[in-house]
Amino acid sequence: MSSAPEQEAVQEEDRDASDGGPERPAAVLDGVRVRARPSIPVTSVWPGTSTPLGARFRIGPDGVAGTNFALWAGGAEAVEVCLFDEHGKETRGRLTELTHEIWHGFVPGVLPGRRYGFRVHGHWDPWTGARWNPAKLLLDPYARAVDGDFRRLPAEVYGHVRDWPEQYVADTVRDDRDSAPFVPKGVVVHDDVPDDEWQDDRRPKTPWEDSVIYELHVRGFTKLHPDIPPELRGTYAGLAHPAAIDHLVRLGVTAVELLPVHQFAHEDHLLRRGLRNYWGYNSIGYFAPHAAYAASGTRGQQVGEFRRMVRALHAAGIEVILDVVYNHTAEAGELGPTLSLKGIDNRGYYRLQPDARRYADYTGCGNTLHVVQPQVLRMITDSLRYWVTEMGVDGFRFDLAAALARSVQDVDMLSPFLAVIAQDPVLRRVKLIAEPWDVGRGGYQAGAFPPLWTEWNDRYRGAVRDFWRGALPDVRDLGYRLSGSSDLYAWGGRRPYASVNFVTAHDGFTLRDLVSYEHKHNEPNGEANRDGTDDNRSWNCGTEGETDDPDILSLRRRQLRNLLTTLLLSTGVPMLVAGDEMGRTQRGNNNAYCQDDATSWLDWTLLDDPAWRSLTDLTARLTALRHRHPVLRRRAFFSGGPQSADGLRDVAWFTPHGTEMTESDWYAPAATLGMYLSGRDIPGRDTHGAPITDDSFLTILHTGTDTTEFTLPGGRWAEEYEVVIDTEDEEQTDSPARLHRAGTPLRVAPRSVQLLRILSPSGD
Repeated sequence: MSSAPEQEAVQEEDRDASDGGPERPAAVLDGVRVRARPSIPVTSVWPGTSTPLGARFRIGPDGVAGTNFALWAGGAEAVEVCLFDEHGKETRGRLTELTHEIWHGFVPGVLPGRRYGFRVHGHWDPWTGARWNPAKLLLDPYARAVDGDFRRLPAEVYGHVRDWPEQYVADTVRDDRDSAPFVPKGVVVHDDVPDDEWQDDRRPKTPWEDSVIYELHVRGFTKLHPDIPPELRGTYAGLAHPAAIDHLVRLGVTAVELLPVHQFAHEDHLLRRGLRNYWGYNSIGYFAPHAAYAASGTRGQQVGEFRRMVRALHAAGIEVILDVVYNHTAEAGELGPTLSLKGIDNRGYYRLQPDARRYADYTGCGNTLHVVQPQVLRMITDSLRYWVTEMGVDGFRFDLAAALARSVQDVDMLSPFLAVIAQDPVLRRVKLIAEPWDVGRGGYQAGAFPPLWTEWNDRYRGAVRDFWRGALPDVRDLGYRLSGSSDLYAWGGRRPYASVNFVTAHDGFTLRDLVSYEHKHNEPNGEANRDGTDDNRSWNCGTEGETDDPDILSLRRRQLRNLLTTLLLSTGVPMLVAGDEMGRTQRGNNNAYCQDDATSWLDWTLLDDPAWRSLTDLTARLTALRHRHPVLRRRAFFSGGPQSADGLRDVAWFTPHGTEMTESDWYAPAATLGMYLSGRDIPGRDTHGAPITDDSFLTILHTGTDTTEFTLPGGRWAEEYEVVIDTEDEEQTDSPARLHRAGTPLRVAPRSVQLLRILSPSGD
C-alpha cells in the first residue's frame, strides 16, 4: 500500500501516534476494554495467520493492536483487503500470504469498529463459472457485523453491483464500475465477550417434549408495542424489554423461533416497487446479526445487543431458535448482484448447471449453495457453532433443509451436511428443526430426516385445516396427526416430538385470515396476485373478508378456538405464530414477505377487544394444561393396544355412540371423533426414576353444522367426566365444573371441541 492513502485511513484517534510510543489509555469498545500500545500507521500488511477465517481483532505479543484478515478464495489470483474511514475513503492492501487457498494478512492499527471489504482478482469467464471482478467490493462471508445496506438509491445503482452493464442484456460482459459506495461493508468487532456478558446466563434446556414454540419476527413483534419505548421498537433490545417478555411468559411458550436475523439484502425487484424484504429469507452474512434490528448502532454494537436479548429471554425460561437460510444467498442467479460469494469463488460456493454459466436452483431463489464442497460446509458449520457458543442461541430451524441434504443432485440422508451435524459435539446437542422439502426434483422429504432432527409437519397442517373446513373424506389421516404422526416418524428411534405441529406459519394466511378468506389477496405485493399459494385449505365462514355480521364473526372466533385447541392438545411439539392468539390479520395477504408495515406488524390494540383478549386467555390456558399434564406431551408413541388386564388402551378412538371405532369407521366420512388418552402408564420415568402417571382425558372434536350428542364411554373407561375446555364458550371463563356421568349423552355444539378429564376410571 502507498503510505499517503494508508495514513489517511488510520482512525482519528491514532493519527498522532508513533511506533513505540507510550501505552495508550484503555478504550471501551462495545463494553470491552482494550489496552494496547499506540497503533502504528497502516503502511504494511504483515503475514498474519490463515485461521480463523474472517476479520479478527487482536493484540500481538509485541503489544501492537490490529486485525488479522483471512479469506478462502480458491482459484483467485490476488486478494485485497479494503479499509474505509468515517468519510468512506478507501485504503487497499494486498494479502500476499496464501495457505491452503486462504489469503491472509495482519494489518496493524485496525481496531474494532473499522469497516472493510475485499476485492478479489482472477480471470473472467462466465461460461466456465469464473466471475472474478475486482471492481466489485465483496462482503466478508465471516463478517461478525455489517454496516450499511444494498439499496436502490439512484436508478443506476443496481448496475454497479451486477456483473454486466445496462447496455448489455447478457451477464457475460464484465462491468468494471466500482460498487463500493452502494454495498454493505463488514465491521471489525472485538471477539472477547465481556466477563459479565454470560456469567449469569442459564440456558433453559427445555426437553423437546415440553416445548411450545412461538414463531415471531423481531421487528414485527415489537414495532407497535405501546409499552416498549419508541426508540427500542423493532429491535433486539425491544424484544428483550420486559413488556415483550411478559407476553411470552403469559402465553406459556418455551421457545421463540425468530424469522431470519442473519444479515440480509433487499431484492432489486422489490426496491424498484418501493418495497423491502420483510421476512429476511435473503441472507448475505451468516455470522452477522441483521443491523437494521439494532437500536444501539451498526459498528459492532448489534452483536452485544443481540447477546443481551438472548440473555433476557433465557432469564425468563425462553429458548431462542433461529430460522436460518443456508440453502441460497441474496446474490440470486446469473443476473443477480455480486455482493460476496459470487465474486470470491463462484464455482466454489454455488451449484452450477452443466454449462457452468447458470445456477442450479433447488430453492426458487436463483441459486443454491454447494454444501458438499468442504469450504461451504465449513462456513455453514462454523456459523452454526458461532451462534451457539458465542451468541447463546439454543437451536435452528433450517429453511428448505432438503437442499442442504442434496449430494450431487438427489436428496441424500447420508449427505455430508447431515453427517457433520450428527457428529459435531456442539451442534448435535441443540434443537434442530428441518423444513423437510425444497423445490427440486425429489425434494419433498417429510418424515425422512434422521434422529436428532425434528421436522415441520405440513401433513398435520393440511389434515387439521381440512377437518375444520369439512373437507376430509375420512378421519384416518387426522387420527395419525393428533397422536404424533407415527406413520411418518416411528422409525430409527425417533419420538413423537419429531413432529413440529402447526396450523399456520409466517408463510400463508394468519389464523384469523384462515377463517375469513378463501382466496389470497396479495395485490399490495405488486405481482398482480400471482405470488403466494392457491392451496390455502381455508374457509371464510360464508363471507369473503371482513364483515359486521355478528353470526359470522361468532362462528369465526369459534373456529379459531377450535384450531388452537386442536393444535395444543395434539401429541408432538406445537408451534404458534405471533399474533394468532390475538386475532392478527394480514387482510388476506398470504405472502406478506415484502410488507414491512402494519400489514405484518402485530397490532397490540387488539387486546383491548374482549373477544380477542379471551382468545389469548384460551391460548394461555391450553399451554398451561400441556405443562401440567405429561399425557399431553408424551415422549413415546402410542401402541394402541391394551396396557393392562382390564383392556384399557393408551389411546382409544370413539364414535359419537360411545363405542370404539372399527376399521370400517376409519374409512367412512365422519364429522365427530373422540380421542381417549390414558394417563395410567405413560412411558418413561421422572427425574427420580419413578413411573409417570397422570389424569386421563377424552377429547371430542365435532365439525358438523348441527348440535350432536356424544355418548360418554363407560365401563372400564370411566365413571364420570369433568369438562375442562369447551370451545363453544366465547369468554372461556373458569366456570363451576360441569360433571357428566359415563354412559350418558353429552351435548356438543356445532363446530366445537370439548376436553373432558376422566374421574374415577375403573381399576384406579
